[in-house]
Amino acid sequence: MSKKYFLDEEELPREWYNILPDLPEPLPPPLNPATGKPVSPEDLEPIFPKELIRQEVSQERFIPIPEEVLEVYRIWRPTPLIRATRLEKALRTPARIYYKYEGVSPPGSHKPNTAVAQAYYNAREGVARLTTETGAGQWGSALSFATMLFGLKLTVYMVRVSYQQKPYRAILMQTWGAEVVPSPSNRTKAGRAFLEKDPEHPGSLGIAISEALEDAIEHEDTKYSLGSVLNHVLLHQTIIGLEAIKQMQALDEFPDIVIGCVGGGSNFAGISYPFYYLVRSGKAPKKTRFLAVEPASCPSMTKGEYMYDFGDTARLTPLLKMYTLGHDFVPPPIHAGGLRYHGAAPTLSLLKKAGIFESVAYNQVEVFEAARLFARTEGIVPAPESAHAIKAVIDEALEAKRKGEEKVILFNLSGHGLLDLAAYREFLEGRLPAHEYPAEAIQKSIAKIKEYLLARGIQP
Repeated sequence: MSKKYFLDEEELPREWYNILPDLPEPLPPPLNPATGKPVSPEDLEPIFPKELIRQEVSQERFIPIPEEVLEVYRIWRPTPLIRATRLEKALRTPARIYYKYEGVSPPGSHKPNTAVAQAYYNAREGVARLTTETGAGQWGSALSFATMLFGLKLTVYMVRVSYQQKPYRAILMQTWGAEVVPSPSNRTKAGRAFLEKDPEHPGSLGIAISEALEDAIEHEDTKYSLGSVLNHVLLHQTIIGLEAIKQMQALDEFPDIVIGCVGGGSNFAGISYPFYYLVRSGKAPKKTRFLAVEPASCPSMTKGEYMYDFGDTARLTPLLKMYTLGHDFVPPPIHAGGLRYHGAAPTLSLLKKAGIFESVAYNQVEVFEAARLFARTEGIVPAPESAHAIKAVIDEALEAKRKGEEKVILFNLSGHGLLDLAAYREFLEGRLPAHEYPAEAIQKSIAKIKEYLLARGIQP
């Protein structure tokens, strides 16, 4: 039987870990696209509450978690650490495989770790309504859950192809009181512009971000909430890794490799950054590899370029230094909607650029093959996003078998796939295409943003 390892409620971490003081070099600042100068904290106040802006730039290594947030966390946290003994046996590997299971939260994913914190800080500062984007719907449902608890209204711009593929995600959001709008929509200038070009536009996370930002900026009682990419989002997720450290220490284990799927980077950062801190500070018993896993249809860290780019398609955000495929990137309609983002978090991108973190990409057919094996051994049907990590875990375990190595593998199972069964049906019926995003399309998009930056005197 696979073994579960729990923490007691009193062992719940009381602080989040902030990676900014421990990066190998200073993080390049966000830039104002009009001036090419760094964005000041005051520039962000129309979008975010002051406390989240403070966390975004803070150099404090550990940031206290408010008791009001901990009270909500206790609904599902601490989450279990599970040893995948059945998967190990099926693979006949000497590797020991552990996973942190975030699918036990009410919305079924890791996303409430930051959604609850963001809703709390906005409510504390008197915000009445939030806007956000969502791909597969995990972030939208998590923020719907959180805003319900703190008495906020919420408008979610959901990528149109995901809205069509995953109707139950929208129903979940609406059940918790959110308004859900397929994106691109007629609600915003940005949305109308894309619909004029293509009335059947499938949408993208970049477009949905543009719509949510425009909506927030135009209403004084409204702020914008982001589910990944920015530092304050990633630091809220580090409760995953902080718990995992305690659980592995109790087992006298430490990972040789930490693995997670990456769209913007929040769930992978959540499990990996606390272990990175131990390795960098010399407190770890061994050297650890960190592996980010992407879809081949949206390989920002694997095939993108490290440069300044917009976080959204309509160019409403500051310029962020990150691995990117170009902000006008429109991904194929793969089922891992949470991974269809054109860029990776700036902190994660810097670690990849420095050679400290690695990345790999897989197509969705081989990912679903891994998901099926996991479901048939461990019993949990994983979200398509999380299944990317499982594919890498299987490859690493088979490599350990080939070499006869007893390595310890840790990964984040960031959510369950019970609302993604339509994707499994397509896979089981052999109708799931193996999308690969063409290199020439990436280069065309990258060239376009480079031309834009250089015309304004900004070095990419």
